[in-house]
Amino acid sequence: MTYQRIAVFGGIYNNYLALEVAIDDAQNRGAEALFCLGDLGGFGPYPDRVYPLLQTHGIQVMRGNYDVSLAEGEADCGCGYTDPRDNFFAEMSYKYTFENTAECYKQWLATLPDTLRVQLGRYRLHMCHGSPRQVNEFLWESTTPDCLIDKFCQDYEADAILCTHTGIKWHRQLPNDRHCINAGVLGRPENDGETHVWYTLLTAEPDLQVEFIPVRYDYQRLAQDMRDEGLPEEFVDTVLTGWWTTCLEVLPGKERARGRW
Repeated sequence: MTYQRIAVFGGIYNNYLALEVAIDDAQNRGAEALFCLGDLGGFGPYPDRVYPLLQTHGIQVMRGNYDVSLAEGEADCGCGYTDPRDNFFAEMSYKYTFENTAECYKQWLATLPDTLRVQLGRYRLHMCHGSPRQVNEFLWESTTPDCLIDKFCQDYEADAILCTHTGIKWHRQLPNDRHCINAGVLGRPENDGETHVWYTLLTAEPDLQVEFIPVRYDYQRLAQDMRDEGLPEEFVDTVLTGWWTTCLEVLPGKERARGRW
């Protein structure tokens, strides 16, 4: 099937409140289909509130590293962190999500694909979580060279690569009309001092149009949910302030310089 307009969501991280708003917004903007690039759990509260939303609204979902770990009963999230502090918080988050995800949803995650192929107008889209070659690879705007994007497009017979995992959106168009698009995430703010989150709207007009859409949701309610569930106050602070307090060591210099810490 060939689409003309689609919506793409990055990591949801249990943020069911932002997901509800994003689904409604994308449908109101005329998206013909909605896609999720994985990492449904982690960071936020009540994981089992996310899965029914995705299923009820017919969203096409692929697995991220978190989803693979949950489905296979792994001991950690496979997030790709190396810093001990980042791994400490990742372990807390994964343990909470694993213990609060029903077995039926873990089984559902096991049925999901690891990539998605989509035709948008004349553009062939290859959707992945981290990168086409590794589920937890970080493709940062400042450290991803054009030649790598071009190679991915050649190797995977695509005109555009769509990914997430980093938590920060970006888009680059090469001179040959190939693209790399990091869709951002719905799960937490972008380390920019703003409380909203993001998804991506793609339209073939016939050239590829990429629009990053802010999602304003009840972040104070999410913060209270997180406190009620005993999640780390560091996570709550990120939701309330828009500044990351964890996962900072993985940021390249240019991305980290935009933040507070």
